[in-house]
Amino acid sequence: TQMDRPGAGEDKVRDWVGNGASMLVARALADSMHPDAHHKEGELYEAAYLAFLKAYAESNGRYAQIYPGVEAALEKWSQQKVPLAVVTNKPMLFTKALLKSLRLSRYFHFVVGGDSLPQKKPDPAPLLHVIQQLDAEPEACWMVGDSINDVQAGRAAGCKVAAVSYGYNHGEDIADSEPDLLVDRLDALDLTLVANFETDEDSEG
Repeated sequence: TQMDRPGAGEDKVRDWVGNGASMLVARALADSMHPDAHHKEGELYEAAYLAFLKAYAESNGRYAQIYPGVEAALEKWSQQKVPLAVVTNKPMLFTKALLKSLRLSRYFHFVVGGDSLPQKKPDPAPLLHVIQQLDAEPEACWMVGDSINDVQAGRAAGCKVAAVSYGYNHGEDIADSEPDLLVDRLDALDLTLVANFETDEDSEG
C-alpha cells in the first residue's frame, strides 16, 4: 500500500519467497513469479526495496515460530559435535537478528546471508564457501533445506541433500526435487543413517 498498489495477499507472497529480498520485491512489482528486467531496477524498484527493508526490520521475527523438532535436532547434533551452518538468501542483518530472537544462534558455526556473497542459492557458491571454512569436503557434507533452491544448491556443490516437507517452495512439492532424504520433522533425521548414507550411484561405484 505504500507504493499505491493493492496488497498481493499472503498466499501469493509465500510462493514468491525463496530467492532473496531483491527478487521478492521485483516479483511484487511485477505481480508475477517471473519479473522482467525492468522490475529489478529504476526509481520505483529502489523505493520499493527500501520500503520493504524498513517494513521487514520492524516486523522481523514477530510472527516467526520454530517448526516442531527443529530445536531438538539442533541440540542433538550440537551435542554430537556436528558443525552446523546457516546458508540463506535472507539478508545477513535480518538473518542474525532472527536467529538471535529465536535463541538459535548458539548452534551454528557459520552464517551466510543472501548478501554475504555475490551469488545466492541455488548457486552453490554460498555452500562451497561454508564447506571451505569448515575445512571439509562436499561429499562429506549434507545440505538440509526446505526448497528447490536448497536441493539444487546442494546438488551443484556436491553434497548429499535432505529436505523437510514443510516451508517455502514456490507452491511446489519438495519431493518433486528428489532430495536424497525427505522427512516431515527435522528430528526425524537419524545422524547414524545420515553419516552412513549411500545413494544407489555410490553403491554401484
